[in-house]
Amino acid sequence: MTSDHIPQRLRTVDEHQAFLLGGIVPLEAIEVPLLESVGQVLARDVVAPWPLPPFDNSSMDGYAVIAADVAAASADTPVILEVRGDLAAGGASASEVVPGTALRIMTGAPMPAGADAVIPVEATDAGVGAVTISAPVSVGACIRRAGEDIAVGAVVLTAGTQLTERSLPLLAAVGNATAPVYRRPRVVVISTGDELVEPGTPLTHGLISDSNGVMLVACARAAGAEAERAPLVRDEGVEFRVALAAAAAIADIIVTSGGVSMGAYDTVKEVLRESGTVDFAKVAMHPGMPQGGGRVGEIPIVTLPGNPVSSFISFELFVRPMIRLMMGHPDIVRTTEPAVCAESLSSSANKRQYARALLTVEVDGRRTVRPVGGQGSHMMGGLAQSDCLIVIPVGVDRIEAGQVVDVIDLMREAP
Repeated sequence: MTSDHIPQRLRTVDEHQAFLLGGIVPLEAIEVPLLESVGQVLARDVVAPWPLPPFDNSSMDGYAVIAADVAAASADTPVILEVRGDLAAGGASASEVVPGTALRIMTGAPMPAGADAVIPVEATDAGVGAVTISAPVSVGACIRRAGEDIAVGAVVLTAGTQLTERSLPLLAAVGNATAPVYRRPRVVVISTGDELVEPGTPLTHGLISDSNGVMLVACARAAGAEAERAPLVRDEGVEFRVALAAAAAIADIIVTSGGVSMGAYDTVKEVLRESGTVDFAKVAMHPGMPQGGGRVGEIPIVTLPGNPVSSFISFELFVRPMIRLMMGHPDIVRTTEPAVCAESLSSSANKRQYARALLTVEVDGRRTVRPVGGQGSHMMGGLAQSDCLIVIPVGVDRIEAGQVVDVIDLMREAP
């Protein structure tokens, strides 16, 4: 009797995840141009070399004045000041504001010497040589002070921060053209099977398109990795070995799809077992029980089942956390949130089930989840319609309508 036929204890999802994550660490830090760094994670703190704003400047279009000069100004008793020049953003003025004078100033322009307030143009007659002011202003009015946002020497973003379109302008404002981030992992996806053809190829009887390869590359890219599909590999040992060697030469993670069950043509399993560095296990989950992983040389490899839904859920649970850990994310696994299940649902009590579903959040915050499509591991229609996974724990064989369940929201980028 071969080891494949010896009854084995099913490995839990958490155990298999821990096994695959063993030895995975963030990749090296590199400098990346700001506009290419969105989604990546800072490898070190970023410190402000100057304050923000870097100088006192006007927050309004108007006139830089001495507040005491216009303290008595009103519509009935306006104050007239001599305008000694203009001050635009990006410029500077050699003129000093002295009592009885003003400088016309634009938003963002540095405050001139002598002025302690800005009167908005709306409170004036917008004069050029002289200005009539019909309202008082307090000291400091309409002035943005140097350092009121960020002090010089302050840590503006800490290591471990994922960069977004909201954080990039801050990095630019404190003088960075690049960002120090962890490198994106390179993922190579190898799809195996004599039945596979390239997407777009007309199908003849017995053939299917390589939908898994497309899906897994898309999943890897969505997780933040650089990913590519290897050429399709037939169920032939030599061909798979060649593909494996080529992938190992460029990849940080190798992902295979198919060939890990107990069939006569499960080439992936046969070839990788020879290495002695890849472990195959049955994981207590549905869909996706046959799993494997280990190393090809120094490169981590994850072998996923061939059924498309099994492959997708396995990627979500096992490969995505590896990618996020390599990228330096502090949180690598999506958390679950409670929702009310709108329909009854059956499950295998000895496995953790992941059911495709649609999540609805009401205006009052109530969350309802409804299973969608068939739950077979080959059924891609329901997968395409779904936006979350219902998680049914081991030991539970049925969920009743109205029962609260745990849900993984697939639309949330962060855990």
